[in-house]
Amino acid sequence: MVEKNKVVLITGSTRGIGKTIGEEFARSGYHVIFNGRKKIDETFLLQLEETYGIKTLGCLGDVSKMSDCQEIYQKVKEVFGTIDILVNNAGITKDNLLLRMTEGDFRQCVEVNLMGTFNMSKLFLKDFLKKRQGAIINMASISGVTGNSGQTNYAASKAGVIGFTKSLAKEVAGKNITVNAIAPGFIETDMTDILQENVKEQVKNQIPLKRFGLTQDIAKGALFLAESSYMTGQVLNIDGGLVMNG
Repeated sequence: MVEKNKVVLITGSTRGIGKTIGEEFARSGYHVIFNGRKKIDETFLLQLEETYGIKTLGCLGDVSKMSDCQEIYQKVKEVFGTIDILVNNAGITKDNLLLRMTEGDFRQCVEVNLMGTFNMSKLFLKDFLKKRQGAIINMASISGVTGNSGQTNYAASKAGVIGFTKSLAKEVAGKNITVNAIAPGFIETDMTDILQENVKEQVKNQIPLKRFGLTQDIAKGALFLAESSYMTGQVLNIDGGLVMNG
């Protein structure tokens, strides 16, 4: 179990990878703050509290808007005082070939995926600096490492997250704060469920392990980074070996 009162905040955690990350931290004894743009399932939060003996909090808000992030920050301060780990997981895709992509679709990806990471990190970093302790985990993507056709907006935003991670890690390492990123490959989520079976098979054939990952794989990676005091500025590829194939 973690130290008493250790708290993690996960953005974009009402479903998929973010929700599983929250469950993994709860299982390990952390108090967990969930965030999303839609109503958070109170029954789910109560089940976590009763099962693992921890506290939870749901915070509505769009991380691409600094005003929403400030409201989240204030609510967290009122309930928990501070957090120990920030997981910047909120993200969207707006896939299309560049010539068909709208300026709005490009801008929205950058605002949610990259500016959201900036907004939340900036707000909570001052608390980490004050207590000289904390961990920030940013959700990147293999697309941000290798690029991906039809994802110039998404790949650019995630490559930005990687650059942000490495730069911030250098800024705060002397204050005992770690900053790392996770780059998932193809993970079984709502986004991969909509792919046609023949497309899924084509993708799996490009993955050395020949299968999609699970949200639990990413959650375990996030917990590992949160508890790794001597690891910072790194990008953890959880991709079944996909990045090896370029």
